[in-house]
Amino acid sequence: MPSTHKKVIVRKLTRDSVSGYVAPTSFVSGGRLELMTSEGNVVLIDLNEIKAVYFVRDFNEPESVSRKTFTTRPRTEGLWVRLNFRDNDMLEGLMPNDLVQLPPDGFLLTPPDTRGNIQRIFVPRAALSQLTVLSVIGGMQGRRRPTREAAQQPALFGES
Repeated sequence: MPSTHKKVIVRKLTRDSVSGYVAPTSFVSGGRLELMTSEGNVVLIDLNEIKAVYFVRDFNEPESVSRKTFTTRPRTEGLWVRLNFRDNDMLEGLMPNDLVQLPPDGFLLTPPDTRGNIQRIFVPRAALSQLTVLSVIGGMQGRRRPTREAAQQPALFGES
């Protein structure tokens, strides 16, 4: 049975980190992140102080990203992006290629190494100095090649 709260480690721009739980759909409201700490206290953290929110499998493993770039072109459909942070750090990831799924406060992306402890990363817009789209992966299902005009088939057996 899935839990109602997801495990996260919040990495601040000051290099401090806080671990706790967030609601998966509404963890940001009013420019703040609502975090329930391991002790059960609810803490509101301003998005301007946050570098990234790591959705993790386990708190005991390190929250640093093991691989910051893709070794080859990703196979999963989406936008392959490179994020440059204000502290001169860099990270690549995959974002959905759907404007409806882009939260107004930041970007939710899949890291290059999905087998590690970090499953997803939320990056506030205020933590970034630049976002570059490297490639659009997939998305060809709705498009079709232009068809050539079919030649008229001759009538058979005296059909008209």
